[in-house]
Parts: sequence; C-alpha cells; structure tokens
Amino acid sequence: MNNIDFFTKLSPFLVNYKLNRWFGYGNIHPMTLTYSVTAACQSRCKTCGIGHMYMERPERANDDLTVDEVEKIFKSMKPVYFFNLSGGEPFLRNDLPRIVELACEYLKPCVIHTPTNAIMTERIEACTREVLEIVKRYDPSVPFTVKPSIDGVGDMHDEIRGVKGNFARLLQTIERLKRVEREYENFHLELGTVISNFNIDYLDDIEDFVHSLGVESYRNEVAEQRAEFFNLGDPITPDAATYRRLIKNFAAKIESNIKNKKNLAKTTEALRLVYYDIAGKILERKTQVIPCYAGVSNVHINYDGGVWPCCVLGYDKQMGNLRDYGYDFQKLWRSDTAMEVRRFIKKKNCACPLANQAYSNILLHAPSLFKAVCKMIKFKL
Repeated sequence: MNNIDFFTKLSPFLVNYKLNRWFGYGNIHPMTLTYSVTAACQSRCKTCGIGHMYMERPERANDDLTVDEVEKIFKSMKPVYFFNLSGGEPFLRNDLPRIVELACEYLKPCVIHTPTNAIMTERIEACTREVLEIVKRYDPSVPFTVKPSIDGVGDMHDEIRGVKGNFARLLQTIERLKRVEREYENFHLELGTVISNFNIDYLDDIEDFVHSLGVESYRNEVAEQRAEFFNLGDPITPDAATYRRLIKNFAAKIESNIKNKKNLAKTTEALRLVYYDIAGKILERKTQVIPCYAGVSNVHINYDGGVWPCCVLGYDKQMGNLRDYGYDFQKLWRSDTAMEVRRFIKKKNCACPLANQAYSNILLHAPSLFKAVCKMIKFKL
C-alpha cells in the first residue's frame, strides 16, 4: 500500500466527517472500528484492570458476542478502513479467524490490526497464519498487523504485566512471527510499549532492545486511566513535563532508524511523530488541542455489544447496546443517545492522548496532516 492509495481510499471518509461536523451528523459511518472480542485476559497488568476483573469475575467472558451475533452486526454496517481487534486478549477466542472472515466479507477493511500479550505463542502463530490465509482469499493486499506488548526487558516486563515467564514467551512469539513475516508479504509485526510510571526510567533500554531484535515498527502509548481498564484513580500516567522530555528521544530514534524500513512503516512512523507531540500537549494543557472525532470517525464495540465513541469514555458514555437494538448498528449509530455523546465530545468536555483516535484526528486536522505528509516525503527521500 502506497501513500497515494492510502489517501485516495480515506478521502471520502475525511470529507464526509468535516461536512458533518459543520452541518450536523446526519450521514456518517466510521472509518475505524475497534472491536473488543472478549473480556478474558490472562495478564494482571499494573496499568490495566481487565485481567484482574476477569480473575474476580470469569463469568464475564460468557457475555462475549457470539459469532452469529457478530455476523448480524457486521452485516448491518458499512465498509470501514481500519479494523482493530482488541480485548482482553484477542487470541483467547478460538473463533478469532472466523470473526476476521466476517469482517472481510461485510466490512471490507483496508487494514487489520490486533495487539497481544504474547503468552500463547503456538496459538498466536497458528491463528495468525489462518487469518492471513483468510485475508488472502478476500484481498491479499490488505495488511494484517500483530502487536505484542513489551513493557520492560526481562523481569521488569513480567513484573509490570503480572505474569511470570511472560518475557520468555514474548521472545518466542516474536521469533515465530518474524518467520511468518518472511513468508507473507502483507503481514507486519510491530511491538508496543505502554509508557507508565513503572517504566519511564527504562524506555531507552526497551527501545534499544526492540531495535536489536530487527523489528521494524515500534510504538509507544501513554498509560491512561480509562473506565474500560478499571483503573480510574491509579497513579500510572507520567506527568506532562516527563512525557515531553521522553518524546524528544522517541522522535530522534525514529529519525535515525527510518531509512531501511518498508513504506507502511515509514507512513505510520510519520504519523506517530506528529502524535507524540500532540499527546504531550494534551497532557500539559488537559484539553483537546485539535478537534476530536471520537464517535464520528471511530467507534468501539465492546465484548458484550456495548457501543462506545472511544475506549476512554467507555462505559461512562456508552451510545447503547447492540443487543437492545436487534444488532442493527445503523439504528444505534443514529440514535438520540449517540448524538448526545457526539455533542459532549465536540464541546471539549473530555481530552485524552488515546493513540487510536489521535491518528484519525490528525488526518482530519489540516496543519497536523501537513506535518505528517512532510515527514512522509522526507522519509521517502
């Protein structure tokens, strides 16, 4: 996928969102769908309470949407550009490939992505291969990205993630997925770190270690207090001054390691450089620094059918539950409750550095998009 294709396919979405923001939200559909496929998770992270909640209430996983329910929902939706799988731990669902197949059939995504805690090495590799074969049947040009989490090197990773031996499994998973990457041109392996007060003094070590593994794509996101994570009030987020200092180092390392990366990695890294700067300003000013299109450009479907504008507002600003709407996404999406949530966000009643939403906001903000395009051009030269 080159940059021309990227912007050509996204342009109709972007124009539609701008017009609807000015004249009301009468005819919109999201370009990014994030679907938390399960409430189950084996991790007990210091920055997230999903795994702890699952340990206390394992019956929550019984509320996961069934494949039949997922098909009804996807069938009622229009095509999206980005399809993000989430959790819990996505690979705990044995029918994950079938969910991706339904997405390919009804949503026709141009990019498919999933994170993982990397604990179940064998299942992750087998499921990844199965997904890639499914994608190949529908559109072999669609990239599928898997992002294992790395929050420290060695014992630190296990301590933060709350599972002894997780780091060893992570290394095994990376090696297996690097093998898959060599076999499938449309598969992309990347690693991601949640920047928290537990690892801020060791980020250079983590990033140097990632590059030593030969992994092209690496992203950092700020630890956030979210209703979704059951961690409201936890002192996990670095202060703005600390984060601003850190992003200077991130930017310098991206610039120094960009030359030999593939086109997709260069495009995403350009967007990330702009994102890091915006995230720092949000933490510093505690307000939206560019307009937020959560609930317009992006939507999050929770494991139980709840529909959110984003995972930060989550349960607090749920637009409705698809089970209550007969699995008709369009009906819920155009409901009075959904419109009320959009007005809440437009009035800047919330502000966060959520990366998933920030990338969409950058594409819809001309000055930020211009900065990203300039960096893309620079990286190509």
